[in-house]
Amino acid sequence: MNSNNPFFKNKTFSNTSRANEVVHEATVIDYSQTMTVSGTINKSFLMLILLIASAAVTWMMTFDGQNPIVLTIGGAIVGLVLVLIATFKPQYSTYLAPGYAIFEGLFIGGISAIFEVMYPGIVIQAVSCTFVTFMVCFGLYKYGIVKVNDKFRSVVVAATLAIATYYLISWLLSMFTSFTPVHHGNSMISIGISVFVIVIAALNLFLDFDQIEKGVEQKMPKYMEWYGAMGLMITLVWLYIEFLRLLSKLSSRD
Repeated sequence: MNSNNPFFKNKTFSNTSRANEVVHEATVIDYSQTMTVSGTINKSFLMLILLIASAAVTWMMTFDGQNPIVLTIGGAIVGLVLVLIATFKPQYSTYLAPGYAIFEGLFIGGISAIFEVMYPGIVIQAVSCTFVTFMVCFGLYKYGIVKVNDKFRSVVVAATLAIATYYLISWLLSMFTSFTPVHHGNSMISIGISVFVIVIAALNLFLDFDQIEKGVEQKMPKYMEWYGAMGLMITLVWLYIEFLRLLSKLSSRD
């Protein structure tokens, strides 16, 4: 029952569960120190605020005539490092998750400014598309219209791994050869690939919602709220970037 998101590995959630503590044949459950849906939502909003505030820094640098490339690339690298650390040390998520939001915000702000300079108005479109997609997926999950079962999970995980493998191979080939990845440019095939990736990214939201809900049911420790919020934020960042890519391809065809 794993989400493809590295933050929702079943092993991590199982190992950190504190649903039951047996003391002299009595079961003790400290509900004030366990993961809750509301707590995870609150922390997700806090991370979003931090990300937006941080993104404003590199965004304003760009439009003030300064080059934000160092902060943009640095934010992406540090954000990735924090993700890797949290994957293996979820107990530090209370500190790693806010840090991720701040550094990833630097990356998002810089890359968004670059796209906005090239295609004015594209950022608000990408933000709107991401927000609408999130709300639709949340509604479908909340009201049981889309249910996450083993088959659904397997298909989404397999598709996500295939996308990651394709991106990695394409990147390596373009680095050392004259190969031009098919998803580059604004051809109909390239646009089709972007649409497919966005669909898979959106389906990952269902896996994230499901794993957070399972974490609450298993009475995981309080810090897992930050862990869950961080995992959800990773998916949303991916979705936003893919919308930027798709919209830029469509705009370049006009």
